[in-house]
Amino acid sequence: MPNFTKTAIKNTFVKLLNEKPLNQITVKNIVEECGINRNSFYYHFQDIPSLIEELVIDEMNRIISQYPTVDSFEQALTAATEFASENRRAILHIYNSVNRDIFEQYLWKVCDYVVSSYAASVFDGKPISDFDKELLVRLFKCSCFGLCIDWMDNKMKDDVSAQIARFCELHRDMFEEMVNRSVESDR
Repeated sequence: MPNFTKTAIKNTFVKLLNEKPLNQITVKNIVEECGINRNSFYYHFQDIPSLIEELVIDEMNRIISQYPTVDSFEQALTAATEFASENRRAILHIYNSVNRDIFEQYLWKVCDYVVSSYAASVFDGKPISDFDKELLVRLFKCSCFGLCIDWMDNKMKDDVSAQIARFCELHRDMFEEMVNRSVESDR
């Protein structure tokens, strides 16, 4: 059963992040908006960076549970950008703060998860070397991460879903073709 106070703190923090930059949010702002005392905040979180880390981990876990399998590269990219699209200002405030490394670290993990899940379905039963598997996952993970970072660097102005659709249209069957070439070259 989720802790009501902890959930309220997280929701209040995201609300505040959607309103103002991270460096303008204090524990005092959070507890006043939430209607709790400071001790309640510190009972659940060491500080604001630990709150950010838990929020990002929660979102990563939500994506993993929502996408237990990933059937296409487009689905993988969509999963990695979905929360960011819904919370654009909050994400940009974290991304443009001193806590950017926390966000990038977990974005990397999300990209790794979704690309690895997709790759597992493509690799299934095919005699492909571990070296090639690792190389292909790394290539597409970097593409996924790079697209996300570039989108955020551009202040998330573009319609990321349209970009994902077009990127995937241009790359259609490329991953599968690379897997087939790997199988053929190992014969």
